Amino acid sequence: MKNPFKKYAGSFSENSFWAKIKGFARQAGLKTAYSGLLLYYAYKRKDTPGWAKKLVLGVLGYFISPLDALPDLTPLIGYTDDLGVLTFGLVTIACYINEEVKGNARQQLSKWFGDYDEEELAEVDKQL
Repeated sequence: MKNPFKKYAGSFSENSFWAKIKGFARQAGLKTAYSGLLLYYAYKRKDTPGWAKKLVLGVLGYFISPLDALPDLTPLIGYTDDLGVLTFGLVTIACYINEEVKGNARQQLSKWFGDYDEEELAEVDKQL
């Protein structure tokens, strides 16, 4: 599988990921934050193969990178491309996103958002 986001893999670091997603979770929206967290926790699984981890690094590197197709300056429009790229990554590695990964992502969302709309997360889960 060719990784179209390989050039962004160098932009990924755990510290950068947590700083971006924690700092912009509300602005980016619940679905974007959940998608990023699903990819991160799938990346951390020991059962996720190397090719999938490399893809996740590229996708999350794109998410972190300040240079993307649409600058993240506006709450909705700026994160549209990020959500599209995150969705591509999720669909590509869907078989490595298990209930533990989903649980970890939802637990983190609860810390940031408190109560949230489960229906929004169901929209993301349907793509897996």
